[in-house]
Amino acid sequence: MKPWHLYLVRTAAGHLYTGVTTDVARRFAEHQAGAPKGARSLRGKGPLSLAYAAAVGNRSDALRLERQIKRWSRQRKEHLISGDACLPALPSGGSDKAGRGEPSSVTEGGHDAAGKDIGQPLTGQGQ
Repeated sequence: MKPWHLYLVRTAAGHLYTGVTTDVARRFAEHQAGAPKGARSLRGKGPLSLAYAAAVGNRSDALRLERQIKRWSRQRKEHLISGDACLPALPSGGSDKAGRGEPSSVTEGGHDAAGKDIGQPLTGQGQ
């Protein structure tokens, strides 16, 4: 079974879109191509760039992290992209802990899509 990935796409206007997939390169290509498989909210917003991608475990973990990160402020998402923050740990109810937050094949070598080292999680931000 393929690991699931969480990714962030940046639009030409600088907006961030958060999603999950088992194949980041394929999914990003679908977003760039637009209809019919790309996210409706990204259509006509190009050029798009892949800002961040990380392996996060199984589908359940990926969906829970996606939901959590979609609630983050833009500033906190930018910290994740820049490497000043890590993906948060899931509550103990999460399964398949292995691989969470490890860089995907798109972001090899412990770096985010911008080529920066992935840093430590933010604490005490209340976001």
